[in-house]
Amino acid sequence: MTTTPSGSPARRHVRRRPLRKRGLFSGSARGGNMAEIESPLAVDNATLNDTEAIAANATGRFVATPEGSAVAYGSLVLMALLPIFFGALRSVSCAKSKNSSDMPETITSRDAARFPIIASCTLFGLYLFFKIFSEEYINLLLSMYFFILGILALSHTLSPTMNKIIPTNLPNKQYQLLFTQGTGETKEEIVNYEFDTKDLVCLAFSSVVGVWYLLKKHWIANNLFGLAFALNGVELLHLNNVSTGCILLGGLFIYDVFWVFGTNVMVTVAKSFEAPIKLVFPQDLLEKGLAANNFAMLGLGDIVIPGIFIALLLRFDVSLKKNSRTYFYTSFFAYVFGLGLTIYVMHTFKHAQPALLYLVPACIGFPVTVALVKGELTEMFRYEEKTALCDKESLDEATDDLKESKKEQ
Repeated sequence: MTTTPSGSPARRHVRRRPLRKRGLFSGSARGGNMAEIESPLAVDNATLNDTEAIAANATGRFVATPEGSAVAYGSLVLMALLPIFFGALRSVSCAKSKNSSDMPETITSRDAARFPIIASCTLFGLYLFFKIFSEEYINLLLSMYFFILGILALSHTLSPTMNKIIPTNLPNKQYQLLFTQGTGETKEEIVNYEFDTKDLVCLAFSSVVGVWYLLKKHWIANNLFGLAFALNGVELLHLNNVSTGCILLGGLFIYDVFWVFGTNVMVTVAKSFEAPIKLVFPQDLLEKGLAANNFAMLGLGDIVIPGIFIALLLRFDVSLKKNSRTYFYTSFFAYVFGLGLTIYVMHTFKHAQPALLYLVPACIGFPVTVALVKGELTEMFRYEEKTALCDKESLDEATDDLKESKKEQ
């Protein structure tokens, strides 16, 4: 997860420049062709001198205007905040859901400790694959894989909104997709998914976006899938406590810095990997409109990893029952501060930066400091999501069982 001061070519055939897999970039996302250009963040006083302008024209390199850069990076920051904010809100209701299809995946401290190791092995495995096999065929398989995942993720994201938009008087039939294994007493469920007509409408719309992305690789279709992946990640990936969150963020902090500064593995994989694992926004939108092709980029890892920690703090706020969201808003502000600091350092030193290098200290340090000042630090680290969110639910279930047993007697 890095930020780099780079861009995309104005001509078709130019020298490629490596990109980081997860982070802010400027480049051409169409077909994964990334090439070196002058950074808009490296341009002082919003102007190019004659020498820079002649050099850019001679090499065919695109130089974004200050206005284009501001619109692009501002849009990326806004798009990053949307899945974190709404994903965190949806994670609260998701934690209380009894629907198996909406049940979150809980990350324990053991999972968090293993994650950087597993991620490193996966990254290095992809590096070997791209070195041994044809990049074209690997990306073809990845495109089909993310095509299916993107349709499901976007459909799940749109479902709650669709339920509010479609009038209740329209017919809404219920369906169930059930796969079982074995017969008789050995019969077990493999897949048991319940859905309705509204879900089918979401699936149809998501399929259209999927075909659009598969055929055109358009940046809007890429962003729709990217936002869906990020929101679902924040909503459905739950940390069981704050200590686990610190372990996960700390481990990925080291992972990010090592693979960005220590080797070229992440660079090689990133420049070869074609998938909607990033949000993009054109820096030449003001000049070319929707046909723009010089992009600033933000990796989904820089959204989801801090996002699941921010969502945990929102659920901690809910468990306090004080009708306030102090820790959620504090960590949310910390994320904005960390992302802004990343861009500032990149602008100042004109060098690629691992985003988690700034996001992790901010997202952990700010809420911990607030908890220390308020005298709730011990309570924060003792918080266990399962017991905190399910106490009332378990009490209601126990009450209902007691009432039923009395009726039977």
